[in-house]
Amino acid sequence: MTKICPSLVRVGRPNESPDGSREVGTSLSAVLERITYANDETGYTIARVATERTGSELLTVVGPLLGAQVGESLRLHGRWGSHPRYGRQFEVWSYTTVLPATVQGIRRYLGSGLIKGIGPKMAERIVDHFGTDTLDIIEKEPQRLSEVPGLGPKRTKMIAAAWDEQKIIKEVMIFLQGVGVSTSIAVRIFKQYGEASISVVKGQPYKLADDVWGIGFKTADTIAQAVGIPHDSPERVKAGLRYTLSQAADDGHCYLPAPNLAGDAVKILEVPADLVTACLEDLVAEEGVVREHIPAGDNLVPAVYLPPFHRAELSLASGLLSLLRGGHDRLAGFADVDWERAESWLHRQTGAELAPEQRQAVRLALTEKVAVLTGGPGCGKSFTVRSIVLLARARRARVILAAPTGRAAKRLAELTGHEATTVHRLLQLRPGGEATFDRDNPLDADLVVVDEASMLDLLLANKLVKAVAPGTHLLFVGDVDQLPSVGAGEVLKDLLAADDIPRVRLTQIFRQAKESGVVVNAHRVNTGHHPVLEGMKDFFLFPCEEPEEIAALTVDVVARRIPRRFGLDPRRDVQVLAPMHRGAAGAGALNTALQESLTPARDGMPERRYGGRVFRVGDKVTQLRNNYDKGAAGVFNGTVGIVTDIRPDEHKLTVLTDEDEAVDYAFDELDELAHAYAVSIHRSQGSEYPAVVIPLATSAWMMLQRNLLYTAITRAKKLVVIVGSRRALAQAVRTKGAGRRHTSLTHRLSTR
Repeated sequence: MTKICPSLVRVGRPNESPDGSREVGTSLSAVLERITYANDETGYTIARVATERTGSELLTVVGPLLGAQVGESLRLHGRWGSHPRYGRQFEVWSYTTVLPATVQGIRRYLGSGLIKGIGPKMAERIVDHFGTDTLDIIEKEPQRLSEVPGLGPKRTKMIAAAWDEQKIIKEVMIFLQGVGVSTSIAVRIFKQYGEASISVVKGQPYKLADDVWGIGFKTADTIAQAVGIPHDSPERVKAGLRYTLSQAADDGHCYLPAPNLAGDAVKILEVPADLVTACLEDLVAEEGVVREHIPAGDNLVPAVYLPPFHRAELSLASGLLSLLRGGHDRLAGFADVDWERAESWLHRQTGAELAPEQRQAVRLALTEKVAVLTGGPGCGKSFTVRSIVLLARARRARVILAAPTGRAAKRLAELTGHEATTVHRLLQLRPGGEATFDRDNPLDADLVVVDEASMLDLLLANKLVKAVAPGTHLLFVGDVDQLPSVGAGEVLKDLLAADDIPRVRLTQIFRQAKESGVVVNAHRVNTGHHPVLEGMKDFFLFPCEEPEEIAALTVDVVARRIPRRFGLDPRRDVQVLAPMHRGAAGAGALNTALQESLTPARDGMPERRYGGRVFRVGDKVTQLRNNYDKGAAGVFNGTVGIVTDIRPDEHKLTVLTDEDEAVDYAFDELDELAHAYAVSIHRSQGSEYPAVVIPLATSAWMMLQRNLLYTAITRAKKLVVIVGSRRALAQAVRTKGAGRRHTSLTHRLSTR
């Protein structure tokens, strides 16, 4: 089957080098033995191969090899070269896979995990039985596989079907190679459209960006231009406008002002402004986007929304106001309660007394049908929520507790002694993202409490509010000074800015919390003051400057120093939180280094490479997108787990999530997983870890902002270690951060 190289790396024609010159290359036949390094972003790969010429000595090859699997026979096209340090090597421009002809080659090929149902041991049995005729037998007489001991009808059918699928996909792959599509993207296109893949790619290339996860406008645009779509095609410009709005949503905005949208689109598309303006008018007329004039200061702004965000903002505002102003009250008994007596009872139950701000918050939650509780670490949010739940349950109220992530839900349950769940599981989201619980089928609850509400984006908040029945009390709890949600909107901040929404902000730091360097320094950073670094037992700075030095020291701190000093498990208890993904001290590079330190390759243990990542049993991983078809009720972006099993013959691995659910992933679904030894600070929202390690390099200068550092510090329960530059730390403390997102929820809550 022909393999192709990622679109990020130019694949030369047989007589063309990557720089486009007409240099005549040479071909090399080899078996891929080991991948030493692979970069997902650039496609650059360093690998070791065996050839007839080199015998048992392995040869180094470098270039675009992502998609090739260990054990495959390859025909490499490129040129010979020499590295000053590593010596003679072959520079790959392009490659194809070829079917092996020898018994040893066939055994290695089948045992590499390419064909579902065949692992190394089964490959050996099949090849021992059929010899060099093995591949012909699978191709022409697959029923004969049942002659092999241990191969029953079920697995024989599975192998035959997998082989046929490879044949069908071959034609699609060859076509997509010509338009610069990577192997992993090509597989996704085929899974979406099947045999119609070629006609869709040729006729509707921009449809790929809407239908296929992992394909954005830029990839679709590259394909479109390769199949002859004109640069100034209205179809292209409209797709570019939608892409610009989609990118804005990824950056947190619910809409863009029309001038901003047009200006950004002109830069991206490199077409005249009047063409962009005309296509925007067409999109509005076609209802592909919504334009509405909304207040911004003293002016009216022509706001352009993608329809889902416009609908959600209107619906969320309407739903909150309906709850707040509705006549029915499922906790009406608290309207005339004897609060002094109730608080005395609470004191006996908990052994602690509520502070004045906390008493106000308890009363507000139980007498107002929508309320917000906010405050920083050490200010007693958790104890306040526990008190609210205790009083509600004492009146036999039905209480539901939820949080955006599994870790946050677990913590909420531990703090309150009451069951808690994720918002996604609470709503029972179905494939496609629709919720089982909604306006027509609301939750049966008297009180709904949502913790870590700063993580709620507009779309999820809208789904939640739609599921809350009239008369139910809804309490949002969160720290508004943390980073806003990863998704579009800043719901918690917008609620606090709306005059009609009751709220309490806890500001008093309790005595016990004042003894914690984590709490003290979180508040210092949040107010623009440098953290105290001397004399703290739970807050440390390891100063160093260069990103490579920061990365090496971070690995040492996680893998050796913290476990030795504090007895914490480096995988379960310690989390690296990086400002950026890229760079030597970014989450990507740190994941590779931490994996090699904590979960190295072991003889006899299966592993699976996907693109630039290799997955091993014991790896800490995270889900990269919402997948409503996985697990009992979906697996959602940010879910963390541990790889517990890899089964090459079944083409599957299993992850035990932080919600204690075992979830299977087919090998062609591994683009949904990334390693999570290190994650970006944005991805850590809603989670809490015993220890947090924060690498800070000046190379992340644009990301070094106060709320980013504050969020990272507040993820730690017991210990914070900053590894990096004092200058980078100072920059993060003094930089207030990005301005407000483009949202209109506060306005909609204030004008009804």
